[in-house]
Amino acid sequence: MERQKGGEPPHERSLSPEEPLMAHRKTNQEEQPQWSWSLKWAAIGSSLGAAVPVGYCTGVMNSPAELMRSWCNETLIARYDVNLGESSLELLWSALVSIFLVGGAIGSVTGATMANRFGRRGCFNICGILLALGAICFYSCRPLGSVELLLLGRLLVGLAGGLLTAFMPMWHSEISALSQRSTLAPLCPMGLTLGVVVAQVCSLRSVLGGPETWHFGLALYGLLVAACYAPFRWYPESPKWLYVVKGRKEEARRQLQQLRGYSADSVALQVEMDEMELEAASKVAASGLVEVLRDPKLRLPLIIVCAFLGGQQLSGINAIFYYSVSIFRKAGLSVQASEWANLGAGSLNLATSMLGPVLLERVNRRPLMLFSTFFCTVFLFLFAMMLYFIEIYSWFAMGCIGCIFLYIFFFQFGLGPIPFFIGAELFELASRPAAMSLGSVVYWLCNFVIGMTFPTFQNLWGALVFLPFSVTCLLLFILTKRYLPETRGREPFEVAPLVASGFKSKVLLNQRVANES
Repeated sequence: MERQKGGEPPHERSLSPEEPLMAHRKTNQEEQPQWSWSLKWAAIGSSLGAAVPVGYCTGVMNSPAELMRSWCNETLIARYDVNLGESSLELLWSALVSIFLVGGAIGSVTGATMANRFGRRGCFNICGILLALGAICFYSCRPLGSVELLLLGRLLVGLAGGLLTAFMPMWHSEISALSQRSTLAPLCPMGLTLGVVVAQVCSLRSVLGGPETWHFGLALYGLLVAACYAPFRWYPESPKWLYVVKGRKEEARRQLQQLRGYSADSVALQVEMDEMELEAASKVAASGLVEVLRDPKLRLPLIIVCAFLGGQQLSGINAIFYYSVSIFRKAGLSVQASEWANLGAGSLNLATSMLGPVLLERVNRRPLMLFSTFFCTVFLFLFAMMLYFIEIYSWFAMGCIGCIFLYIFFFQFGLGPIPFFIGAELFELASRPAAMSLGSVVYWLCNFVIGMTFPTFQNLWGALVFLPFSVTCLLLFILTKRYLPETRGREPFEVAPLVASGFKSKVLLNQRVANES
């Protein structure tokens, strides 16, 4: 390596991390990273084998809910001679719904420790084991007449979901090259969305949501888990985790070469190895949750990650999908038409989410997030007003339906995918697992809050319950406008100084200066 004037070695200069980056950009013109089979398999297999099943478990219990409640009551009478009243049965059903979210929060808390100890691929394998055990519990609960197995299955898939949101965006970010990250970034939320839509179809009474088949519907995702996890040895580990956390440099080099499709003597390969060497030299040990919370330089990016993930849940998307059928009924649709409209809303959500890889590859994060949060604010406000005055003007009924579909459409432009992976682009390797784990905890807790409190507030406030969701989107718009740095095409160590001063950071000014220099 070249020496600075005066003979000072590069690793002692304050700006040394920029040298590999500049070299990387020069070599990009000569040797582009390839979309190797290893990278494609990791992206597609992990999304179908883990993200889709978690999304499936999120949406599969809505349609057969009444049948399952009746089964729970009949089972408790047969096994324990206990006949639950309406309030007790409602409490049991709330437990079945909420234990999935509690499991998600617990899985998120352990995400940072597990990601550093077992690796990103190790977390993926653990996630698969939890999902498989959950599917077995779901399949067995009805033949064995066990409500306890149903509760255990919900807890297990919740743990898998919490672990998934903590590690998968980070894993995808670390195995992909800088130019490939925007394509892989939205795969986790896209898989979750796909899973919800598949669950909506499979849980219809005419498919697998009938009184004799609902347990098959709950466990059906297990076939996808089995297919995608069977060749688990083919999934690559994160080269950065191997090199920086574990110090297994040769293994990291082989993994990186396999992922990028580089030759053994590739200049681009050596540049990425040099980048990891610099990161390993500057980070002695991985940061835990307490260290990340105490570091003032990480406070603003941590607030952004938690606000984005929590705000996504508090923006009303789950409230609308949990209760969309009743909303469509209030708008004047029949029961069957409401179910089809609900499926149409889910399909629109999926179709728009599939635009994510294309949009994120071509458009910067900031404008997408600003565009998404602004229009979500507008259409949630209009929806609340139209629903409130729906009896006055007959056309407000169709206006409500239109606002729901437009809200879902604009949600997936930024508010849907970006919160899941923004932490991987704001935090360097040492603090990344803890930060994304904490953000995942906030995500699941806010999901839990919505699921538990929305019916109560809906009874108290009526249609105006959607106004706080609109305010949440507005606050996210302001936070994005004022404090979110542009992360597309930049390494985390380039972004970190822009937000190191907390709320005193002049993000846009610092970014403009950095671009000019």
